[in-house]
Amino acid sequence: MERVDAPEILDSDVCSGREAQSALAVLGLVNRWFGGISTTQKMVERAALAAGTKHLSLLEVAAGLGEVPHKVRAAVARRGITLDVTLLDRAPSHLPNGDSIHRHHGVVANALALPFRDEGFDLVSCSLFAHHLNAQQLAQFVREGLRVSRRALLINDLIRHPVHLALAYASYPIMRNRVAWLDGLTSVRRAYVPEEIRRMLASSFSPEAGAWIEISRNYLFRMGVMVWKGGA
Repeated sequence: MERVDAPEILDSDVCSGREAQSALAVLGLVNRWFGGISTTQKMVERAALAAGTKHLSLLEVAAGLGEVPHKVRAAVARRGITLDVTLLDRAPSHLPNGDSIHRHHGVVANALALPFRDEGFDLVSCSLFAHHLNAQQLAQFVREGLRVSRRALLINDLIRHPVHLALAYASYPIMRNRVAWLDGLTSVRRAYVPEEIRRMLASSFSPEAGAWIEISRNYLFRMGVMVWKGGA
């Protein structure tokens, strides 16, 4: 199945703030039911074990409502791990509104030019974001993520596959949100496969950087990618 790159509705700013929040809430359900939460949780626990620490700070890029890091924070807390979360998104309308924003720090900024100092967070993470980027943009994001993180960049994304696309087509009765459903179809078509991600990420940094890559396949066509920072 060849990759087909096309814009998604939530990227176009044609949605009202209310429509965007509604679609993002549906994506939260998708993450809960179909491996999104568990994929990031495994990577955070892996990072905590490797670092020998029970306290990590995490920057979630393209965070939307921040449900993935919020659920992961609650899950790892049961294992004695404290996760301090900062959310970043390009649009204020995508971030939590009202009192919910106080659960996390929220920042509006460009993911390809992160407005933070070097090594400002233990981990930089994203969920369902990498497939929005072409090879050049992905390389830039990886460089920024490694610059801002002390330990690792975590990428949680879809795996492109014909069966995955068929499941996405059949998901409308569950999602019942036109924007989320149409964007879901586009996301599967433009998603990468692990071999493509490994090749592109390996070309994003020089061998001297000392970074290395781990990729896992997870439930229902999800992949978890950990780009470890040299010396971490």
